[in-house]
Amino acid sequence: MLRVAVIGSGPSGIYTAEALLAARPDAVLVDVFDRLPAPFGLVRYGVAPDHPKIKSIAGALARTLSHPSVRFLGDVEIGTSPIVAELRAHYDAVVYAFGAARDRRLEIPGEDLPGSVSAVDFVSWYSGHPDSALEAELHTDTSAVVVGAGNVALDVARVLAKQPDDLAGTDLPQHVLEVLRTSTVADVHLLARRGPAQARFTTKELRELAEIAGLDVLVDPADLELDALSAQTVASHRDVARNVEVLRGYAAAQPAGGGRRLHLHFWRAPTALVGTGHVTAVATDVTHLDETGRLRPTGATETIPAGLVLRAVGYRGAALPGVPLDADAGVVPNEAGRVLRDGVVSPGEYVVGWIKRGPTGVIGTNRSDAAETVAALLADLPDGTGAAGLDPAHAIGWEGWLAIEGAEAAAGLPHGRGRVKLASWDELRAAASGTSRAAGSGEPDGG
Repeated sequence: MLRVAVIGSGPSGIYTAEALLAARPDAVLVDVFDRLPAPFGLVRYGVAPDHPKIKSIAGALARTLSHPSVRFLGDVEIGTSPIVAELRAHYDAVVYAFGAARDRRLEIPGEDLPGSVSAVDFVSWYSGHPDSALEAELHTDTSAVVVGAGNVALDVARVLAKQPDDLAGTDLPQHVLEVLRTSTVADVHLLARRGPAQARFTTKELRELAEIAGLDVLVDPADLELDALSAQTVASHRDVARNVEVLRGYAAAQPAGGGRRLHLHFWRAPTALVGTGHVTAVATDVTHLDETGRLRPTGATETIPAGLVLRAVGYRGAALPGVPLDADAGVVPNEAGRVLRDGVVSPGEYVVGWIKRGPTGVIGTNRSDAAETVAALLADLPDGTGAAGLDPAHAIGWEGWLAIEGAEAAAGLPHGRGRVKLASWDELRAAASGTSRAAGSGEPDGG
């Protein structure tokens, strides 16, 4: 019997378990560890609350975690107890699937001013991550800036721009919904350093903005003028052409007025966050692409007032004690999923997902990525050694997770909501042990 430990219960870790079960249905036992009491990684703590279809992927992932040959072991922090050396001694193979959940920085003056917030932290806050210590203030200004040109930037901008009542049917923690109800933000500015042909939005996400009640999406037609290189990109990539078409539609539309506004700015590179004691504005260079495709300032500048700046410029991996990390690339060094220590393959150690390849692709990308890693693992270890595995006494198992789900459903009842996420360590642990309040508020209490 092959016994495998998977470190991380997000999509990449669960797809790894799925691939192992498919290849060795009667000859593998998989223990899926997670530091958090709840499984599913960024499906639970990264997907926007108003995207229930994407969140529904959790149902398919749950079928794998509830399989008789799989154990979910939540609330277990690797590096304290157990440590990586213990895992390697008690399993035939260890697969690292702990993701890349740290934010990248802008590296500009003023970035650490109050009011400057990582989008990673903001997403964790509205997703009810128990580590979140953010106290979002949305009632101190009428303007916010989101820096970034990907779907995370659009998610953050959309949550800020939506009316709170439109989010009341989601699983937002109750305290988050109440903060959103206090918001005075009327103008959300999204800044992209490059042009529309280089933006990484998906067309579906762009089109979704038009469906938001009471929101004007504003685009300067001048920002959509294409240089020769951008025109070539549009001509050769159908998805980019669709994005530009949607943006031109927004640029040509007549604003309805009277509600909230989402401004999509292209060719704006932040150079500093301005303010004394708190962010008050973002200074930018107006940019363009030179003949080689490199981003250059035009010499023009622009300053956009904002009391809140959200930085959505990417994720990066962080080290797990006992696991090698290429700090520059933010990944575990590997060859096709085989972990490298000092440039040499380390027997029995494997890696999958964002911490293997970097923060690229969509959720489904992790399935093929996991298949590659599992193929390497099974080629190296066709048979098990009878490894005993570990049984952490304090771990939250699958039944504990089901109890958390039940407590979250109960927490929604007094608010007329289908489900309200529990957002603190204390509440999650209490729910898992069966001692949760029958109708908790979902408000954080320290953790």
